[in-house]
Amino acid sequence: MRFRPGASGLALLAAGSLVLTACSAGSLGSSSDSGGGSVEITYLIGNQDQDVKDAEQLVKDFTAKNPGITIKTETRPAGTEGDNIVKTRLSTGDMPDVFNYNTGSLFQAIAPQKNLVSLNDQPYIGNLDDNFKKTVTADGQVYGAPLGGFMGGGVLYSIPVYTKLGLKIPKTWAEFMANNAKIKAAGGVAPVIQTYGETWTSQLFVLGDFHNVSAVEPDFADKYTKNQAKYATSPAALKGFEHTEAVHDAGYENKDFASAKLPDGLKMLATGKGAHYPNLSGVVANMVATYPDAAKNVGLFALPGDDASKNGLTLWTPGGLYIPKTTTGDKLDAAKKFLAFVASPEGCASQTKAGAPTGPYAVKGCALGDDVPQAIKDMQPYLDKPGASSLALEFLSPVKGPSLEQITVEVGSGIRKAKDGAARYDEDVKKQAQQLGLAGW
Repeated sequence: MRFRPGASGLALLAAGSLVLTACSAGSLGSSSDSGGGSVEITYLIGNQDQDVKDAEQLVKDFTAKNPGITIKTETRPAGTEGDNIVKTRLSTGDMPDVFNYNTGSLFQAIAPQKNLVSLNDQPYIGNLDDNFKKTVTADGQVYGAPLGGFMGGGVLYSIPVYTKLGLKIPKTWAEFMANNAKIKAAGGVAPVIQTYGETWTSQLFVLGDFHNVSAVEPDFADKYTKNQAKYATSPAALKGFEHTEAVHDAGYENKDFASAKLPDGLKMLATGKGAHYPNLSGVVANMVATYPDAAKNVGLFALPGDDASKNGLTLWTPGGLYIPKTTTGDKLDAAKKFLAFVASPEGCASQTKAGAPTGPYAVKGCALGDDVPQAIKDMQPYLDKPGASSLALEFLSPVKGPSLEQITVEVGSGIRKAKDGAARYDEDVKKQAQQLGLAGW
């Protein structure tokens, strides 16, 4: 997953393919799969368990339909080391025929126009979600096919608590706080779960609020990149810090918010001891694995802003599959066929067989299925409704800093005021923006 301001843990969730530690090579196509194999291509993936499972299932289903193609896989490590491997292999012409990598700002950093094959001529491009296409496009050319599902940054909530108290899904922040007041008055349930013992989880009221920022200031990301807009001086962007502060000041957090960690928060939510947990939809699978009833008892709604008519979900997009320009001839044809399969309803079904999706797929016509958790199903209407979803800031701007999670812990703990926290974060991003050589910094 791509890194967002100070979001090391958030990053681990949003792109599991980068949470890797070793590098190895192996074959996922056999002689029986390939029918003797007239073409062999190599596919570079992450070596996390789920990455391997996804690749194995996709290759199995693809080669069953295309017996003349064999696919071998290689894996790469995480973080900076993995990034350096990708950049080095692209620059030396040694990149495998297909590779999985980030979308958004990190995609732009690998010089797609120079290094990658455009997919604009592929029929499936018209079936890709517009939010995803934005993250793999350079100079009007689309270079990536989606692997995996979206993740939503919103509020996971207890359906039994809502049912018992007769609460409605809030479309505005005022409605959300009114629900919290009713939950607190009823007693026995923490209105808002916070788990600052695992600091990355403190950021969701800020990061998950970006749909609301974009709704008010559509050009915020562009101005932010140019140092023409800041969190502390943008009323819309400041709201996330203010909301973090407001929940604490109202006494809506669980008593152990300072020390609780993610597993504690998921347990509270799954067992009805907490009503709301601002988080990413990527945590749902682990929660359901431990607490199976959470599949039907936990839902998800978008972080509400001030305008109910503009209510919508902030999205983290899937990673992308890319073809380097060094892939030519029959190998290029085979690589394009593979990407077309992955970006199809059949490819989505193959991925679902390998593991429950983190959210809706970025391909029109792909169904989640009836057995996915309710919180994941709750994301689909936001993607289906025009204007009801938009990208997290990290996909629209390379500007980020390392200290957001520490700052939001301070704001959410009553140690620092929202305006001061926002100003500190504006200062935090400056060094990184200067290192990138961005104009205006």
